[in-house]
Formats: sequence, structure tokens, C-alpha cells
Amino acid sequence: MSAKHPVIAVTGSSGAGTTTVKTSFEHIFHRENIRAAVIEGDSFHKYDREEMKRAIAEAESRGERPVSHFGPRANLFEELESLFRAYGDSGSGQRRFYVHDEEEAATRGHEPGTFTPWEDLPEDTDVLFYEGLHGGVRYEGINVARYVDLLIGVVPIVNLEWIQKIHRDTRARGYSVEAATDTILRRMHDYVHFITPQFSHTHVNFQRVSVVDTSNPFVARDIPTLDESLFVVRFRDPTGVDFPYLLAMIHDSFMSRPNCIVVPGGKMEMAIRLVVTPLLHEIMERRKSAKQADGPY
Repeated sequence: MSAKHPVIAVTGSSGAGTTTVKTSFEHIFHRENIRAAVIEGDSFHKYDREEMKRAIAEAESRGERPVSHFGPRANLFEELESLFRAYGDSGSGQRRFYVHDEEEAATRGHEPGTFTPWEDLPEDTDVLFYEGLHGGVRYEGINVARYVDLLIGVVPIVNLEWIQKIHRDTRARGYSVEAATDTILRRMHDYVHFITPQFSHTHVNFQRVSVVDTSNPFVARDIPTLDESLFVVRFRDPTGVDFPYLLAMIHDSFMSRPNCIVVPGGKMEMAIRLVVTPLLHEIMERRKSAKQADGPY
């Protein structure tokens, strides 16, 4: 971790809702005039789209455990750790982008399903901001989490997570329910061993809990709305958290444990901003103090 060059990571599974938290951070960065070097987790996948299809087919033909984007065989964990470490040391590093669709292809100048070339991070940024699957991953001596100053987990209850993923894959990506279900099953080992453990290392977890029946996510007709949900915010260390202020600002919220606040789902985005803003202010104050201690360049 680094006071002078802080790293913030939002981590969660595919379909968990990390993009919503990322959007909240973007609004805060804009409001507070914070310059962020943004890292997309997909850019640290090992294979492009066609290479991934071949890797999956080859593993299946050999009877091996399935390859998935959740696990180490399909990701550049070491390179991700190196980026976080380099940024913490000097505010520098390299990134690339994964091109998801035709719209991004028009902007990036590369075909969908491919990566852009590696490039240097922008100079003079205030913070590195990562959003993806592995912001807190640990694996065989690799410890990405140790270089993160603020690690946030986004983790709906699992049936809700699957409903969100199935609906996204079928409606936005054109997959069948069967194909989306096969992906969930293929990823299960890596989900248990490389996604879930990260949430024990996070500073804050945001967990959406539906209050309608999601007992069979594979036949659900729609995604439960925010008003049909509760939003659990868990702080690893509640010291210094102004719970009376949060309870006063977010009507109908309540404490479920000394380190957990439960918020109505419709007030999710408000809760994210109220929770994140003071944490970000603290990080920026530490950065300011560290730069002042170094004196003029």
C-alpha cells in the first residue's frame, strides 16, 4: 500500500454489479477533481476471445478441469500484482484495454474480442482505480490485495448473482440460457477458490439481498428490482465509521451487526456514495500529507 500513490480496487464476480460501484466512484472523482488511472479487469485476461475458446476446448478434450476467466490459467495475476506494486512505488505502470463489442471497437481501433497494445499510464494521476474480477486475489505467492489501499467487494447473494448474469448474457450478449448456465458450471471451481476468498480481505463489502423468491435462478423471468432488495454494507474495521450519520442520512436503514448497516435497495447508490466519500477523503489526505513531507520536487 502507498500513501503517495494509492490504489483502489472494486472486485466482484461477473454480473455482480461492480459497474454500478465504478460509476459511483467516477461521479465522486469528477466532483472532487481527482485524477484516476482506470484499469479494467478484463484487460488482464490471458487470452483474447478466440484464444479463450480454443483453451476451453483443449482442456475439455484432455479431460482437465475447465478453464475459466475466474482462475489463474486464464489471467495475468503476476502482471496485475506488478502493476499495483509499481503504481504504489512510483505512480507509473502499463495498461491495455479489452475490446468487448463493435461500439468499443470504433473507439479503440481494434476488433471486438481482442486487446489493445500495452501503453504507459497517464502521468500525474492521483489514484489507480481498478474494477474487475481479481482486485484482491491471492495465489501461490501472488498477493494482489497487499498493494490495495481501499478494497471493495461487490457480492450479491449467489442466486441473485446468477439471475443477473443469465439475464445479461441472454439479453445483451445473445447467449441461450443453457449456454449461460454452462458458463456458471464451468467456472464453479474457480469461483469458489479465486473469487469468494477475496471478500475476506476487503475493507468494505456491498452485498445485495433480494426479498423475493429467487430459489431457482435458472427459470427466473426477471431480475428483482432494487425496491425488492436490501443492501448490506459490511466494514472490516468499523472504527471511525460514523454509523449515526449514515443511519440519519439513509432513512429506514438499520444496524444488523456492529460492523454492518442494512439499507433499502432503492437507496443503494446513495449508500455507496455516503460510504465511499469519507474513505476517499481519508486516502487523499494521506496522499497530500505524504507529498508535503517529501517537499518540493
